[in-house]
Amino acid sequence: MPSTTDPRTLQDLSRAGRHDASVDSAHGGARDRTSTATPSGGTAQVIAPDGSRHAHPELDPWLEDVDDALLRQLYTDMAVARRVDAESTALQRQGQIGLWPPLLGQEAAQVGSAHALRGDDFVFSSYREHAVALVRGIAPADLLRVWRGVVGSGWDPYAARMAPMQVIIGAQTLHATGYAVGLLVERATGPGGSPAWGGPPSDGVERTSAVVSYFGDGATSQGDVHEAMTFAATWSAPVVFFCQNNQWAISEPVALQSKVPLVERARGYGMPGVRVDGNDVLAVLAATRQALHRARTGGGPTLIEAVTYRMGPHTTADDPTRYRTSADVDAWRALDPVDRFAAHLRGLGVLDDAAEQAAQDTCDAVAAALRSGISGTPDPSWEAVFEHVYAEPHATVAAERDAYARYLDGFADGADGAEQREGRR
Repeated sequence: MPSTTDPRTLQDLSRAGRHDASVDSAHGGARDRTSTATPSGGTAQVIAPDGSRHAHPELDPWLEDVDDALLRQLYTDMAVARRVDAESTALQRQGQIGLWPPLLGQEAAQVGSAHALRGDDFVFSSYREHAVALVRGIAPADLLRVWRGVVGSGWDPYAARMAPMQVIIGAQTLHATGYAVGLLVERATGPGGSPAWGGPPSDGVERTSAVVSYFGDGATSQGDVHEAMTFAATWSAPVVFFCQNNQWAISEPVALQSKVPLVERARGYGMPGVRVDGNDVLAVLAATRQALHRARTGGGPTLIEAVTYRMGPHTTADDPTRYRTSADVDAWRALDPVDRFAAHLRGLGVLDDAAEQAAQDTCDAVAAALRSGISGTPDPSWEAVFEHVYAEPHATVAAERDAYARYLDGFADGADGAEQREGRR
């Protein structure tokens, strides 16, 4: 049988989302706050919280090529993601960006899955996949330009093979499915332009690239996600639905969203599903590699539920102490993904003092580049918010723009209105 998390860890994971009635008046007082039950297949894991490695017959074959260099790269990428996250939070507090959604605690889920991707695979993400973006080669400053309001996308989506972040929760799953179906049609069209596809083969040969859509447990309550999975299963689309179950949809615990483990929904859509310890970077890497191989060989979509925890607020505008207890946060802090992987690498002799210092030096360099890059970015103009709303000029948008211009002119106090508007961007 595949290995699962040890009993103590499973207990901690299954209680994610629990909180006291004293911080839960919104749902009518006390009720059971425990998370959904553990699925019959368990939660796949290869690195225990203490850093020890144990066998997993299904996942181990997908880790056979992982050498010391890749292990160190995974660790460095997780450390860099955490540092960028901390720097970005500080920059928001300093007024350099308008908002920031921290990823603290989700580094393993994002870095592990991102390293499973090929260069020609395409990513459709939500607004929290900063580590995925970094692994895909997107500069941190370009990532933050979006949150500064300067641009709609700080990078070339086609070059990075990663679509702009999606703030309409769940919509990215539909985009991903549509793109994946397009890959099938493109591959199946004959030389004369006539469709030649009669169904995807499943002979183990990778014939196409794949698509990954990232979303959270909260998005699973959105209709777009269900439509995307239904359509993907029907078409056997080469897409992996990667759900980072961080236990909270802002202030809503996952137990109040679903009475069954999220991964169990895969059977209803007619696709494989796997629940993996999202704080175990190697387990995530292996599970995502397996799902991507299935997608590329005609096996259709897969749902991955990566069980993790959002250690910080939903965004910098959120106060999580209003809806969860410090005891829950402390329990998950003991399962910290970066500390766990560091302990594993030290046990292997892969992460010595020199390697750890090298990772720290990389973090320092990335942080310095981020600060200088964002501080040199111009402020967005006030007009920018009215641009790119529609493909063609729209009367309503034009009226709103003119109304806001008149509002800003009201502060002119004798100064030139245009200059006043420039100063109040």
